[in-house]
Amino acid sequence: MKIHEADARAVFSKFGLPVPPSTLVATPEDARAAAAELGCPVVVKAQVLVGGRGKAGGVKLAANPDEAAAKAKAILGMDLKGIKVEKVLVAKAVDIAKEFYVGMVVDRRSRKPLMMVSPAGGIDIEEVARTTPEKILKIVIDPAFGVLPFQVRRMSSFLTADKDISKKIGGMLVSLCRAFLGVDASLAEINPLVVTPAGEVWAIDAKINIDDSGLFRQKDAAALRDDSAEDRGEVEAREAGLSFVKLDGSIGCVVNGAGLAMATMDMIKHFGGEPANFLDIGGSSSPEKVLTAMRIILRDRNVKAILINIFGGITRCDDVALGLIEARKHLGVDVPLVVRLTGTNEERGRELLAGTALIPAATMEDGVMKAIAAAQGR
Repeated sequence: MKIHEADARAVFSKFGLPVPPSTLVATPEDARAAAAELGCPVVVKAQVLVGGRGKAGGVKLAANPDEAAAKAKAILGMDLKGIKVEKVLVAKAVDIAKEFYVGMVVDRRSRKPLMMVSPAGGIDIEEVARTTPEKILKIVIDPAFGVLPFQVRRMSSFLTADKDISKKIGGMLVSLCRAFLGVDASLAEINPLVVTPAGEVWAIDAKINIDDSGLFRQKDAAALRDDSAEDRGEVEAREAGLSFVKLDGSIGCVVNGAGLAMATMDMIKHFGGEPANFLDIGGSSSPEKVLTAMRIILRDRNVKAILINIFGGITRCDDVALGLIEARKHLGVDVPLVVRLTGTNEERGRELLAGTALIPAATMEDGVMKAIAAAQGR
């Protein structure tokens, strides 16, 4: 789950990271008042859950309250990567002498948190990794102990030789690690972490993604979810107990089980097709779940064919078949449906689908090949 910068700043402040004061506003007039209260100059920042706001014109510096109002007016209502800007953050600007990158992610290789620091702050870390990987230091953190003193010293000295600044940065690294672990984050990032000419150290940007699996114990964080900024299908799927991720291909996938769903997408790619989504209907799937899955996929105009790949264990193939029949009846399905059913009640499922317009498949490979052919109009 992504949260807005304004909320991420609040999390950082809670865990002791120095963040410049800021105010979230929704109108140019409120931006003017916020700038006057904070003291200028200020930075006006679009609050949308996408990256690259600065490059897209969503981050502007204002020298006085009237200019803050004008900049807010220019940003509010903008379309940034398909999302309309409805609020802006007015933040106290600070002088910048040096910029650093500091971030934490979950490292799949070590299965532990990974802290990354770089003296190349203010730049996309992916670009730094691609062009100058030697400018990134990565340290695996044991979650049982947090970031250890020797690790803090190594990272802070990698960023600067100034002992006073290094000590201040070290304290921020400890606080960032506490924040990351404290909210069950999958990503926590400060880019840039800046040093002022007076030697102050600030986190002037804040980004946090929270692991959905940890939300059951992060009630305050769960309340920060902004459904309006998420894909409509992903919101609907979550509410229905489905796992759904939208992709850019032409073959919709309805599968039970995350592993089988991944294997299905891999096989589609292997034979030259492009999956339009990851969708796991899970176990004990009712016809209603299948109907919801179909509704979500059919909303995507790029979908030219749908592959239903079911390996029935807990999931009953006849339940899936009933859901598909209801989908065709109520949703006006106008794309080819390829169905592979095997496992619990597969014979009954096939009987229910006999005589319909659905395209049967004997095996997974057969289903994938038929789905690709259908999507290509063959």
